[in-house]
Amino acid sequence: MLEEIEGVVEGHRSGHGFVLREGDEPDIHLSAAEMRAVLHGDRVRVRVVSQDRRGRPEGHVVEVLERRTRTIIGRLLSEGGVWLVAPEDKRYGQDILVPPAGVGSAKAGQIVVVELTEPPALYGQPVGRVIEALGEIDDPGIEIKIAVREYGVPHEFSEAGLAEAETLPEAVRARDKSGRVDLTDIAFVTIDGEDARDFDDAVYCQPTDATGKTGAWRLLVAIADVSHYVRDGRAIDVDAYERATSVYFPRRVIPMLPEKLSNGLCSLNPDVERLCMVCDMVIDAAGVVQAYQFYPAVIRSHARLTYTEVANALTNSRGAEALRYRALLPDLMHLQGVYRALMQARAKRGAVDFDMPETQIICDEWGRITAIEPHERNEAHRIIEECMLAANVCAARFIEGAGRAALYRVHDKPAPDKLALLRTYLKALGVSATLGDAPQPRDFQHVAEASKSSPEALQIQTMLLRSMSQAVYTPENRGHFGLAYPAYTHFTSPIRRYPDLLVHRAIKGILADKTYRLRKLPPVGEVEERFGRRARGRSQTSGAATENKTRKPTAEMERWNTAGLHCSACERRADEASRDVESWLKCQYMRGHLGEDYDGTVSSVTNFGIFVTLNDWYVDGLVHVTELGDEYFRFDEARQELRGERTGMRYAIGSPVRVQVSRVNLDARQIDFRLLRDGGDAAAKANGRSVEPGADEGHGRLLTRTPGKSKNANGASARNARPSSRGRGAKTSGKKAVHPARRDKHSRDGKR
Repeated sequence: MLEEIEGVVEGHRSGHGFVLREGDEPDIHLSAAEMRAVLHGDRVRVRVVSQDRRGRPEGHVVEVLERRTRTIIGRLLSEGGVWLVAPEDKRYGQDILVPPAGVGSAKAGQIVVVELTEPPALYGQPVGRVIEALGEIDDPGIEIKIAVREYGVPHEFSEAGLAEAETLPEAVRARDKSGRVDLTDIAFVTIDGEDARDFDDAVYCQPTDATGKTGAWRLLVAIADVSHYVRDGRAIDVDAYERATSVYFPRRVIPMLPEKLSNGLCSLNPDVERLCMVCDMVIDAAGVVQAYQFYPAVIRSHARLTYTEVANALTNSRGAEALRYRALLPDLMHLQGVYRALMQARAKRGAVDFDMPETQIICDEWGRITAIEPHERNEAHRIIEECMLAANVCAARFIEGAGRAALYRVHDKPAPDKLALLRTYLKALGVSATLGDAPQPRDFQHVAEASKSSPEALQIQTMLLRSMSQAVYTPENRGHFGLAYPAYTHFTSPIRRYPDLLVHRAIKGILADKTYRLRKLPPVGEVEERFGRRARGRSQTSGAATENKTRKPTAEMERWNTAGLHCSACERRADEASRDVESWLKCQYMRGHLGEDYDGTVSSVTNFGIFVTLNDWYVDGLVHVTELGDEYFRFDEARQELRGERTGMRYAIGSPVRVQVSRVNLDARQIDFRLLRDGGDAAAKANGRSVEPGADEGHGRLLTRTPGKSKNANGASARNARPSSRGRGAKTSGKKAVHPARRDKHSRDGKR
């Protein structure tokens, strides 16, 4: 009997698709004919009937188990009296027919939400009706409206949640302070980016002789006590769990909590009392946490500082910032001291710390990009990051030591296949530093340090990052590889991350000598199916999970597993939605630069072409292999390069090129570049090759991909090196505003 398999359909923009399987099992390929009766996202049962020409299992759809797609976003079109909706997400390979009665007040050309009333069939298109008109393709903010609906991001709080928020007080009440340590006289400060609006952490540091030695510090990290107001199972909590994270777009944030909490009652604004959970640590001169304790407290932030102000004050003790915050300067210098000790400990344990470029998008009042700028992390960023890491580690130790359940932030070791590819690549480049069969984080850091002065430094760091796993939330502690911690969790951002809220509840339970029991959660749903596949695959194939297969998890642990999978999937969803909007904006931005020439750098190489990042604008995309020149280019996987068979011309990560913007197609979200000759000559010289006249001429399509963030060392998700499949459009003008990118101190800690 032929094997039958259940799984979720993932469509491809070219018309075919796959049925996704769990773990390391190969996905089942579906031909374009098989895809006619199903849609991207459907759950199906397929029978493996053959292998395609690439050796992939080929499937036949036996049964559609569940129609997961209920609504689709697309552009409303009228063709010869027939109304159609062309999906924005090209993984839906079919247009949706709309009867005239189902068009409503929507107009041709508008972006609409269509509800399916009839599923597709082998000989019939899906049918639907328009339930919402989002606006014209050029309307300001249309890209965000599309993204939140396309990715299923909850963007409206429930009526019950909003009603509950209204019952909360405007300020801390006397009865709320009962049983808390009064720290209002301690000079806590918040240190954030200039554009931050919610402040969920404050810090204070002073020297101490508690260790019996000089050079030790007492570091207090105060985190907003969200769990005091967001009660388990109440309406606000249900909404928060559904979102699981705040989502950050240019000029707009979709918060996890209602504004009354996120920007008001739980935000550690200056000169007002706020409820907190405090991690109180004693750290010695070597950066080792010698003692710690957790307790509920009341604090009053003494100042709202920015990274720039703190960095300037510490750099120049006679400068304007130092004079302005003269009373706080000694405390800031103590923070700098404990930070430097913590950095010594980081170096000693060998944590990965690659210095990859980061960018920020500057927008006008209409949401149009006016600039894409490099984002420099100063010492103040790193001070706060290390303080947060220390508190997170203490939280993980505290929970693990008490033997209670909670969600850990786990970053697994690199997969064997990725390690093998990385070793081959490093060997091909002649890198002296090597990675063994079971490399440690320090080995990755050593390779990066050893190649820092090499012309291939960026290329090598990029490959090191791409070999890393994604970090996930799970109740099973497997440690954090990138940070080189045996136990790590998220404690420091309960305003914007649900796992942190759960950790607070678990810690409060331990302090009260009770066990926090996670409430019964909804079963694994569409979010997990769509965005959580990688997390499921890892947890099922990890060594610890294999060892525990004989032990059936308890109902309580099943709930924690479900929560971890849901929070991991929602994090992926938020990342993808945010990247989708950024990608659309970059296409729209480049529309104003047609015909202009730019220097670029090859940021990724595949068998179908090269991804190029423009050096000035940080816009990134694909030049197809067929358009690199009049010869055959062979993909060398070991060296991660394309090499011309006739001329020896090669394109590798880091190769300089020069391109011209020749066309922008907003609907398909693609940019056509023409590869200029002098750019090819530059690449040839950089690679030590000669080029015959005309060998480097060509033009190619560049599809936007966010640069400089392939995957960060702490396990953040990679930017897939493949073409975008959707199109957009927009219009522009006005005042400057900075992308509220995940607040700087958390852009790394938040992913870790």
